[in-house]
Amino acid sequence: MNNYTKRVDLLRESMKSRGMDFYLIPTGDYHMSEYASEYFGFRKWLSGFTGSAGTMLVTSGQAYLWTDGRYFIQAQRQLEGSGIVLMRTGDAGVPDLDQFLKKELKKGQTLGFDGKCVSLREGELYQKIAEENGAFIDYDHDLSKDIWTDGRPELPEDPAWSLDVKWAGESRESKVKRVFEKLKELGADSQVLTSLDDIAWLLNVRGNDVPNNPVVLSYALLEGGNVKWYVKDSKVSAELRDTLKGLAEVCPYGQIYEDVKHLTGTVQIDPGKVNFALYRHVKGKVLLAENPELMMKAVKNDTEIKNLKKAHLYDGVALTKFIYWLKKTVREQEITEWDATEKLEELRRAHPHCLDLSFPSIGAYNANAAMMHYSASKENAAVLHPEGMYLIDSGGQYYEGTTDVTRTIILGRIPAEWKRNYSLVLKGHLRLAMAKFLYGCRGTSLDILTRGPLWDLGIDYKCGTGHGVGYLLNVHEAPNGFRWRIVPERNDSCVLEANMVTTDEPGVYIEGSHGIRIENELVSHNLEKNEYGQFMGFEIITLAPIDRKGIDPKYLSDAELNFLNRYHAAVYRKLERYMTKEERAWLKKETAPIKRR
Repeated sequence: MNNYTKRVDLLRESMKSRGMDFYLIPTGDYHMSEYASEYFGFRKWLSGFTGSAGTMLVTSGQAYLWTDGRYFIQAQRQLEGSGIVLMRTGDAGVPDLDQFLKKELKKGQTLGFDGKCVSLREGELYQKIAEENGAFIDYDHDLSKDIWTDGRPELPEDPAWSLDVKWAGESRESKVKRVFEKLKELGADSQVLTSLDDIAWLLNVRGNDVPNNPVVLSYALLEGGNVKWYVKDSKVSAELRDTLKGLAEVCPYGQIYEDVKHLTGTVQIDPGKVNFALYRHVKGKVLLAENPELMMKAVKNDTEIKNLKKAHLYDGVALTKFIYWLKKTVREQEITEWDATEKLEELRRAHPHCLDLSFPSIGAYNANAAMMHYSASKENAAVLHPEGMYLIDSGGQYYEGTTDVTRTIILGRIPAEWKRNYSLVLKGHLRLAMAKFLYGCRGTSLDILTRGPLWDLGIDYKCGTGHGVGYLLNVHEAPNGFRWRIVPERNDSCVLEANMVTTDEPGVYIEGSHGIRIENELVSHNLEKNEYGQFMGFEIITLAPIDRKGIDPKYLSDAELNFLNRYHAAVYRKLERYMTKEERAWLKKETAPIKRR
């Protein structure tokens, strides 16, 4: 019996003592964050699965874990020997969690979960299923507190800090005013705001409460033109408190659960962001609507766009130096996946404006790269050789913004199939970056440009093609993205607006063989407007060479090849002054025009 089996058995004992037949363990925190502090890592502690998306369900006789296609390979490996059944979301014949509960939850039984870690939408769905089955829900008990008593991390204590308007581009007073104007349009008198990135954007504050996401564990209540900010008192310095004076009152973190009981008028709440327990405390009329902050935050202002281009310059210098180092060093000494990611982090953090990574770097060699969110440890990292491919997906958090970039680096000889796949991934990547489209298009309208070349071969990738990126905030930011179908819980299918930042990252993932991804960030811009409407296009702001050794030009059209050559010319022009003599000579070759044979 391994540790995870023992832990699940302990959970069953706790369930039994509270009369629960099923217990559901989500991944998130009290704020429905994509990533959460280690304090909220109960699912990881219980199962051993470290992926950022997944929900566990424990019954009296079995344990299950649902996750999506990004993590199938990883989850299968990490759950081995635990007795936990992997439920592959989206696979034919595998029921979704709600379908499973509808079938298995029997009359008189109780489904338990911590209502603070489950969204309103999910909580209401579970309640509906229970009622239809003659069962009950218990959302008042966090069973992690019963059994995770040894070594559990504390809630973060790091201080919050103020983001100067020279970085943010708009004062907090202006943002609050705009939000109240929007609430008035919606017919709302107040707003309960729980999403950490929306709060950070609104108040121009940042923190260190979620790994790689510079946010502060807090809630906000907007009412009567003023803001109550619910946060641990120790996290707010006298200086920050002074800058918020007259706009935001600092209140104890948990006090919001009492204060919402006394709201009057109409309260706007985002059903995908508020937790089920907090919602059940709200009195008065509730307007369920998307937070206005979401779209305001996604459309970057001119200062943010200008700063982001600087961030990508810093980032491009680090990544390009890394690629040169890797290609040279892999032939001279032993390097592991872990060593390589450590080197890139060192180069990135060398810039004084780099505050952190934007997510844990994904450095994966050959077959490991087939796992989209593979994570190497120092102990199990594969050794790199001067052959095959190394995929590195990484990014940084700078005062000037957030970056996210992927390059698949050719370390030596690769099979013809790999080169074909690399070229077709690049083809799709370029087709999206080159797109010209009418305003009103969504990411779902354009996704076919990237998948088309792969679909022609009967190949696909089990994830979206791109996501929005925050400004010194979350690396994954709604509501913009590229995806071939609408996935409601992703909320990444909005109409594309000018000054949105979205990644372009198609890929190929062949289990047991190889993985390929090429990723740049795109800024959407308005082009000409005529009798047909407003035309739009993209600008690439990422700066790093795309490995020529993986490209077979026969798969690219003349237009695609010319576009790539222009991109490489810009990469060299903007980066060459930051390179050493040797790096510059190498970069010139790496960005030289590719011609047909």
